[in-house]
Amino acid sequence: MSDKAEKFSNKMCDILNYGALNLAMGIGYEAGLFEALADMDAPSSCSAIAEKGRVSERYLREWLGVMVCGGIVEVRSDAQGRELFELPKDYIPFLCRSGGNSNLGVYTQEIPLLTDCARTGVLDGMKSGAGIPYERYPRFYSFMEQLADAKHRDVLVQTFLPSVLGGEMVRRMEDGISVCDIGCAEGVALEVMAQAFPASQFTGIDISEESLGNGRKRVAKLGLKNILFQFQDAAGDNAEPEQFDYITAFDSIHDQTRPFEALCNIHKMLKPDGVFSMIDIKASSSVGGNMGHPMGSFLYTVSLMHCMPVGLVDGGTGLGMMWGREKAVSMCKEAGFRRVEVNDIPEDGFNSHYLCFK
Repeated sequence: MSDKAEKFSNKMCDILNYGALNLAMGIGYEAGLFEALADMDAPSSCSAIAEKGRVSERYLREWLGVMVCGGIVEVRSDAQGRELFELPKDYIPFLCRSGGNSNLGVYTQEIPLLTDCARTGVLDGMKSGAGIPYERYPRFYSFMEQLADAKHRDVLVQTFLPSVLGGEMVRRMEDGISVCDIGCAEGVALEVMAQAFPASQFTGIDISEESLGNGRKRVAKLGLKNILFQFQDAAGDNAEPEQFDYITAFDSIHDQTRPFEALCNIHKMLKPDGVFSMIDIKASSSVGGNMGHPMGSFLYTVSLMHCMPVGLVDGGTGLGMMWGREKAVSMCKEAGFRRVEVNDIPEDGFNSHYLCFK
């Protein structure tokens, strides 16, 4: 066997092991097993951890086998020969909900969820070229809403908005402006902003009646009077000109079936000197340019299983999540924006902030 063949054989073993490990970690995350381990005061027996987590000891033992072999959980034996398990303290922020922005464990659920939702559709689409409608992804959207909820509540008002125009956007919102969120889903970002800036008016547009309905119920329950939800295709023909001072789009442009038309409408809907914040994936527009991306394979897989197929529905362009910086800047400028700044987001390693000026 050549050196190249041997290296690839070893790599295949790693792929199989890490794929299995991700699946088991996703199950453990959802079942609260990492929290149960984190709450133990010392290395503990399987039965003690099962009692803490309120799970089956037999299932837990098998799961712990995956975690130990995968280098996630450590094991040792006591004087009586009993195996004791421990989650290293240094790992806890990356695996538990308490870790906030450091928590990567939540993402172990993403690929298994997408597999449940779209594996058959992607296999069919590989031959036919057909897209997959949003309706095929209900559990995935529930998961993404939870992610957005946590992210927006932690950083949107505290750090992201103060970074826009060097703090000027916060001052404008405090004085009172009109703001629109594109692809708002259930409106978590709108809710957070509306509570922080009661003098401003907020509009959310989306093409999911279910999400909009859920958003309206939550806003009514909170008593917020400065939010309006609107059923509207961002790329549709009914965009009214010069409505908004500030428009946001959080990871939503790359899912559009007609993303260029959506960007043109956003430019149209902005008032003169209006500003558009597009938060989208930090990547290159070429596959070769993403070879060194630390999450490249993961992000391309999410795009393969969701972003690209939903963008192909009804003859859409299928832009995909990994459209990249070069194409994003080019499309924004072609849509009419006179200047596009691309900035890192310190609290969000996945995305870049494209600040677009009308």
